[in-house]
Formats: sequence, structure tokens, C-alpha cells
Amino acid sequence: MKFGLFFRFTVGLLISTAAQADLVFKDDTGQEVRLKAPARRIVTLAPHAAESLYAAGAGDRLVGTVDYSDYPPEAKKVPRVGGYSRVDLEAVAALKPDLVLAWESGNNMTQVDKLKALGLTVYVSQPNTIDNVASQIERIGQLAGTEAVANATAERFRKRLDSLRSAHAAKPKVRVFYQIWKTPLLTVGGPQIISDAIKICGGENVFGHLKQMAPNVTVEAVLEADPEAIVATGMGDAKPEWLHDWDKWTRMTAVKRDNLFHINPDIMQRHTPRILDGTEQLCAHLDVARSRRPAK
Repeated sequence: MKFGLFFRFTVGLLISTAAQADLVFKDDTGQEVRLKAPARRIVTLAPHAAESLYAAGAGDRLVGTVDYSDYPPEAKKVPRVGGYSRVDLEAVAALKPDLVLAWESGNNMTQVDKLKALGLTVYVSQPNTIDNVASQIERIGQLAGTEAVANATAERFRKRLDSLRSAHAAKPKVRVFYQIWKTPLLTVGGPQIISDAIKICGGENVFGHLKQMAPNVTVEAVLEADPEAIVATGMGDAKPEWLHDWDKWTRMTAVKRDNLFHINPDIMQRHTPRILDGTEQLCAHLDVARSRRPAK
């Protein structure tokens, strides 16, 4: 009888201890993040983080976000705490979040450190590959306690990604210059997630050897690289006027074959499930470029 009482007491103690144990994670910078319980009040410091929160089934936990967090539509109603490159620290603290989701390459990390110094729990993410998008959603599900929805979303994402990879794996390479902006002339380096999308489509980023996320390049460097296709993003669905500034360089292969393409940045430059929509468009553009090759 005494053993039975001891056994029940021990089991009860273990259950109680487990229930009180912190949730412990490592963020993408290797820092340990602890939560007493799944987060209920979350502030996101990047538009893609807010969108991913909804994709993980935790959109109702979002109490603050930054400018341009406009998808899904519900995100537009959430209070703003500044822009992703310049956050209003007092506004974040006033919302009393139990978790802040930050973006390593997009946020001012000095400000992120100040949020930590204020006693706020900050999880820093840096999804550099398209596979990381699914992992990011799963992790958000763990942080918010919405694993069932998050895991299902991640699984659908991976299946669609596998289909894209299989469809384009054996296609001939297309040399691509991806232009983010005109002045300064910005492209994507090897670590940037868009470089991964270009690979998935059977493309080769002509500046993929550069280690910066968004390096400045010169017109002369683009001409020397002689891309077969130029893909540009600007503001929204409209093709940027400056894309056709390349038309005067008539010896460039992309210009000779009229391979100047455009993709809405919201579906290509945000680390969310919609990046597969952008990748599908990118793959379609590269297929057009292949179709315009001279017959052998």
C-alpha cells in the first residue's frame, strides 16, 4: 500500500514537473529561446513572418506587426510597430508580447538586441532556402502550440515543392540575372532564397557566386555575364518601366531573344508558402527562354 502511494505520488510529481517545464528552442542564430507556455501574444517584425504566422494557424495570436504586412487581408487590421528596418521599440513593448519573431537579414539587429534587453523573448529566423519555409512554419507551430495546422501546411508545401523540382530537374540550364531594383542596381547573391528558386527551375544565377544577400552590381558586370534571361521585380503586379532599359544593349542574349520577365515581389521575395507561386512563374519564364533558343 505504501509502495502504491509512493508510485502515485512520483507519477503525479513527474506530470506536474513536465507541465511546468519550459519550452526550449534554438533559433536560426543558434540562440536559445525559452517560453513558459506556447505564445499567445506575438509581434512579428517582417511581413513574411506575419504571413507565416497565419499559415501556421496562429494568426489569432498576432498583436503587432510592421508596415507592408498585408497578407492575408486580416493582417492589415493588426497594429503597426514601425517598419522592418526601423522598429518602434516602445510600441513593441507596449503590446506586452510573450514572443517577438524577428528576421536576421532584414531587421536592425541592434534593435533586436535592445528588445531582448527589455526582457522580451525574441526568436530570430533566417530562411535562406525554400525548404526552410516549411521548417519555419513548423517551428512557428511549435512556438504557438498550433502544430497540427502548421505541420499540415508544411506537408502540403513540401509535396508541391517536390513536384516542382521533379518537373524541372532535367531541363537545360538558363543563365539568369535577377534584378531587384534599378538604382542602386541590386541583384540576389548565392545565399538568397531566390537563388534557390532559380536552381529549382533549372536556372543558374549569374551572380550566384556572390556571398551577399542583395549585392550591388554594375551594368558592365551584367553585360559581361550575358544572361539568357532577366527577371525583375518592382512594386506589385506592374512590370517596372526600368526593365526595358536593357533594350539598348542589343548584343545581350536576354535582349536579343526578348527574355525580359517580371514577377510580383510579394510572391517571390517573401519567405512564405506563396513563394511557390512565384517559383512556378519563374519556371514558366525560363521555359519561355528555352523555347526561344535557335534551332540547332
